[in-house]
This record gives sequence, C-alpha cells and structure tokens, in this order.
Amino acid sequence: MEIDNIECVSSSDGIEDEEIQSSVSTHNPSVMHHPQNASSKPHVNIVPSGIGPTSVHELLECPVCTNSMYPPIHQCHNGHTLCSTCKTRVHNRCPTCRQELGDIRCLALEKVAESLDLPCKYYSLGCPEIFPYYSKLKHEALCNYRPYNCPYAGSECAVTGDIPYLVTHLRDYHKVDMHTGCTFNHRYVKSNPREVENATWMLTVFNCFGQYFCLHFEAFQLGMAPVYMAFLRFMGDENEARNYSYSLEVGANGRKLIWEGTPRSIRDSHRKVRDSHDGLIIQRNMALFFSGGDRKELKLRVTGRIWKEQQNPDAGACIPNICS
Repeated sequence: MEIDNIECVSSSDGIEDEEIQSSVSTHNPSVMHHPQNASSKPHVNIVPSGIGPTSVHELLECPVCTNSMYPPIHQCHNGHTLCSTCKTRVHNRCPTCRQELGDIRCLALEKVAESLDLPCKYYSLGCPEIFPYYSKLKHEALCNYRPYNCPYAGSECAVTGDIPYLVTHLRDYHKVDMHTGCTFNHRYVKSNPREVENATWMLTVFNCFGQYFCLHFEAFQLGMAPVYMAFLRFMGDENEARNYSYSLEVGANGRKLIWEGTPRSIRDSHRKVRDSHDGLIIQRNMALFFSGGDRKELKLRVTGRIWKEQQNPDAGACIPNICS
C-alpha cells in the first residue's frame, strides 16, 4: 500500500481542533515480545512415569527447525529423527549423519508423544490449560493468552505483546494520536485527492471505559471505484469487543452518512477488516461533495462515539452506557 503524508486535524471530547502532520515509519522495529502478567505457579510438564521432562522435549525437538515434531516423525537408519517438513528441506538426507532417510517412521517416538499431557506454551502469560500433545497446537493457535500483533496499519509491523505494551509501542514508536474519551471529531485533509488510490491516515487510539480502541481511515479501490473507509478496532479479544458499539457519521450540505457497528478485535488484521467492508464506506465523489468548495481538496469531517452495552437485569435487554 502506498503511504502518503496526509494532514489530519482531530479533536476529542471538547479538545480544540489541532493541526497534526501524519508521519509513517519506513522501517520495522525488531520483533519484541512483551509478556502479560506472569503466573506465580511453577511450570510443570506432565509426562509418563520414569521419563524426565527435559529429555522428552529434547527427543521431540526437530534438530533442523527446533520445533516440536508431530506425526509423521521420520528417522534415518541410524535412528536420528526429524519432522516431516524438514525432511524435504534436507533433500532426504539425515542432517546428523548424512545417510539417506528413506521413508522410515519413528513409531515409538510418536507413541511417546501421544501419551504426553503438556501445558499451553502461553502458560507463563496466564493460560492454565493442559492438553494432550497432539491437540496442543490447535489450542495455542486460538489461545486467548497469546500475544497480540501490533495494530498499526501504516506498515507491516512485526512487534507482538500484551495490550499495555502495544499501547506504549504505538505511542512511542509509531507516534500515533492518543486521546482520552468516547466521542471524537476528526477532520481528514488531503490535497489532490483524485491522485490518491491507496493511502492510510495516521492511526488514532482512544482510551475509553478503561479499554483502548483504534480508529482507522484510509483510501483504496473497491472494484473499479475509489473509496474512503473509516472503522474501529478493539484492543482485546473478540468476546470483549462485543460488549461495545460505536457510530461514525460524515456529512455536509444537508446530507450525511451514518454507520453503527461493533468494533472488531485486533486479532483480525486491519486488512481483513477493510476487505470485509465492515465500516463506514464513502464513495470518492460523495466524499468530495461533503468536502464542499471546488471539490479539488478533501476536507472530510468524521464524528463518532463509543458506548458500552449494559445488560438490563429486569428486562433482559441491552441498554447503552454512554461515556460522558
């Protein structure tokens, strides 16, 4: 995606409009992994009687990629093992003794692995679950305690971590706009908007109800039509995101467009949300009409609010809790 420096004027909860020059980094930081609150429980592997945890892990570690091995586990004539993925990478030669591997399965090691119960790999981040060896991977791919990816959309940032760490990372490294409050009033400005086919405006992060939300705004091609899109993502899991709703509104000259929805979790990438069209979409001609003037400059004001859905214990209905 082509990134342009685009002027953005924003205000939030009574804050006066201020000129903000968006800036986008041209390189990625090193991958960083910041743990969530670590559990005080000891890390215990449950393994068959008489087999030490360390030795079992060593046996099940592929010597090429160092990942845990899953069936089919291959071995050479001398008994050296490796995973099925790496078997093709080493051109069917044992990486230890250089003998031809053939198609020998190490059934004994596969049986040992089948008998293991192990903690989730995110145990130190708070996950208490223990799983059979062969179903552990499936859980870990969806574990609620797994680190989040950086939600910044201006570049492919490889940083991961928990929410407090990512908030600090967004503020200090990506220099995003940070606001407190649940209402906002943003003015997106761009000269020569007809030349913009793909662009991303500076991300804005809101602290609201003790949670963090990311407001995205960008231009892209929808089929043959150039459009602008605004949408909100929740910095947390999908189940938590469902507790909140938001609205976006854009308009001028007696017309307006309104969008209401549920913020998407940052577990879904910004591109996935954008490509699902889950947000306020504005055709370019309509955006220029809202901008007024000679329609040669984009001056689009987007207002919105975030609220929390509260369950009414008497009626069983959800009532909005508006942040003041």
